[in-house]
Amino acid sequence: MTGLPGAGKTTLLRRLYRMHGAESLPVTIGTVAVIDSFQSKRHWYGRLAWAPQPVRRAVVFVTHLSRIRQALTRGHSVVAHNRGCAPYVLRGFAWLARRHRASFHLLLLDAPAEAALAGQRTRGRLVAPRTFARHQRRWESLVTRVKGGDPAPAAGAHIVDRAGADLLQEIVFDETVIGPWKAQSTGR
Repeated sequence: MTGLPGAGKTTLLRRLYRMHGAESLPVTIGTVAVIDSFQSKRHWYGRLAWAPQPVRRAVVFVTHLSRIRQALTRGHSVVAHNRGCAPYVLRGFAWLARRHRASFHLLLLDAPAEAALAGQRTRGRLVAPRTFARHQRRWESLVTRVKGGDPAPAAGAHIVDRAGADLLQEIVFDETVIGPWKAQSTGR
């Protein structure tokens, strides 16, 4: 699951998987592992105070990736929060999925930049303007490609706006429906 910082990805995961926000480990429900990058950040909270911000960010990201790899190794389907949509990150996720003989699909939570910035203010975690602008450029490029029929490096992609996300009831992993997964909402 990817989208602009503040788009509502964590909020959606918490609602769908009844998470409370204090988790520092992935949540496993049946054969699905729900891995939010905030869980990794929470895991390291206070333990890396000595390290500069770029080091802390890298440690959190490596922890996040390691947790995704571990879940795939155990044969779990994975719903993972991705806070950015940098091409190299998406290619890394695609490689990781292929390595574990899994399919990589994107659920894009498309929120206008103003709504994402408001979401950041609400949660009290603002992304620097320059960083947000970089996220926004990458996001717009990804959404344009997906709308044009090119989900690469993913095998498939589904775009949902915030209103659609509010209707989303579950994410189902099923080989017989729209590739290996579908998003179900009350609207269908």
